[in-house]
Amino acid sequence: MEVALLASVFVIAACGLVYELAAGALASYVLGDSVLQFSTIIGTYLFAMGVGSWLSRFIDRQLPAHFLRIELLIALVGGLMPAALFLLHAHQPLAFREVLYGLVLLIGTLVGLEIPLVMRLLKRNVALKDLVSQVLTFDYLGALAVSLAFPLLLLPQLGLVRTGLLFGLLNAGVALWALWLFRHELRGLLWHVGAALGTAGVLALAFAQADRITTWAEDRFYQDKVVYAESSPWQRVVVTHGREGHKLYLNGNLQFAERDEYRYHEALVHPAAAAFNAAGTGPRRVAVLGGGDGLAVREILRYPAVESITLVELDPHMTRLFSTHAALQRINGDSLRSPKVKVLNADAFTWLEDSREMFDLIVVDFPDPTNFSIGKLYTDSFYRLLAARLSASGFAVVQSTSPLVARQSFWTVVQTIESVGLHTSAYHALVPSFGEWGFIIASRRPWAPPTQVPDGLRYASPPIISAMTQFPPDMARVDADVNRLYNQVLVTTFEREWGQVRR
Repeated sequence: MEVALLASVFVIAACGLVYELAAGALASYVLGDSVLQFSTIIGTYLFAMGVGSWLSRFIDRQLPAHFLRIELLIALVGGLMPAALFLLHAHQPLAFREVLYGLVLLIGTLVGLEIPLVMRLLKRNVALKDLVSQVLTFDYLGALAVSLAFPLLLLPQLGLVRTGLLFGLLNAGVALWALWLFRHELRGLLWHVGAALGTAGVLALAFAQADRITTWAEDRFYQDKVVYAESSPWQRVVVTHGREGHKLYLNGNLQFAERDEYRYHEALVHPAAAAFNAAGTGPRRVAVLGGGDGLAVREILRYPAVESITLVELDPHMTRLFSTHAALQRINGDSLRSPKVKVLNADAFTWLEDSREMFDLIVVDFPDPTNFSIGKLYTDSFYRLLAARLSASGFAVVQSTSPLVARQSFWTVVQTIESVGLHTSAYHALVPSFGEWGFIIASRRPWAPPTQVPDGLRYASPPIISAMTQFPPDMARVDADVNRLYNQVLVTTFEREWGQVRR
């Protein structure tokens, strides 16, 4: 019995943490503000565990029965939580936040009730000094196992809905185990057996229908039909198709819309790339950091002088999808299969540290700095590595969020690039799907707007590029701090500014 109950502690800790990680992922997915959401959800969960531990003092009788019932409640509530929240957001998005935190409080309270009950059951056979150390050891080991498995194995292979249901089934398994262990002490044994089997049956049925639940909820969330959805260790990749064409979402955030992506990608690439033509040359060696959709690469390939393009994209799901999906290949001009393109699935920060290549043009097309792992790619440390790989006459261009919505964030990126000794030229473009969007050219030599661009562009003509450099008063430069690895001021500033819009 002692071993069985200690194993139960391991499972209880693992399941509880999985539910909270899933809640944090869903909150970031739907509400944004990823750092704030994860922090407040974990804090709420720990507080609720304290409440549950305090409440356990009022349970004096029938400890095995209470343990069994609580375990079944956790299995149902925790296991079904991701699926229920997906469905809730599809039907009643305004209630999402309140229900999310209510479920976190409930699960935390139930888990907080369980651990003291297990300790009191173990106290029958284990000395107090060994009891506390053993229970805490198995509790922490369960948390460790899940903290590693959740991002690396569970989320990529199963997705949020199935992961929640799988651990709900594990909780139900613990309940069935407890049912067997304490079968001689339980009153109403048949009732408990029926409840345990019914809980396991509901969770198993939901697990079998998980794909339908996720697809239906995502169709409602994105409005257009989801034609591709996959979770990787780094992000949730979703492609939709509707009347306005295809759209790409990463972690619920729009990355491009087919109807107007040309505005974004022409503005990203041509002000810097065409500046070489003004000098009578062209970029020969090009690096693209991020941009696994191949759309920036498509624009770069318009320049005959380009000899090689090194695309550094962390997520192989992205580069594989955009080099094999027929509709997406059509959008990016099958650019990722060009013989000039070399695709590297690697972390851009690490790749810059290890690389010794020099480039005439570096296009930086990362997602916005919504968390610290992305925020490091907007720090002075990163831009110092970038500068080391930029040729003396080269240009780098960085997508840098909206100078209208996130004005402080935009100029923080400018200030950070300048702090490593590079000149900056800021500009912005109107992309209907995003609004006003900002870009920054970084170089060792002055940049001037190009006088000619490749044929066939739909937006970025020389007069338009010149106009892009003009900032009205509501987007004009403001004082900003340097974004450093140890402070990551950009992430908190970005969340505050975009959070005002979301609310």
